Amino acid sequence: MPQIGWFEILIVVILAILIIGPKDIPLVLKTIGNWVGSLKSYFVEVQKDVSDIESSIDDEMLSDKEFSKITNDKKKDD
Repeated sequence: MPQIGWFEILIVVILAILIIGPKDIPLVLKTIGNWVGSLKSYFVEVQKDVSDIESSIDDEMLSDKEFSKITNDKKKDD
């Protein structure tokens, strides 16, 4: 996986200043920050949903095991 060093970051900053202009850079950075924040909150929400689904599946599997154990014990008693 390629690594980004200080030289590459400096080149990107210089290109951004030349292309966007020094006046608009704060606006662009704020917009990018908002996008990153919304993406981060989206992924946190997705991770929470996956975790909830996983725990509900685990609970369902546990209850199925308990039910099968009870029914097997009942069959042995008959």
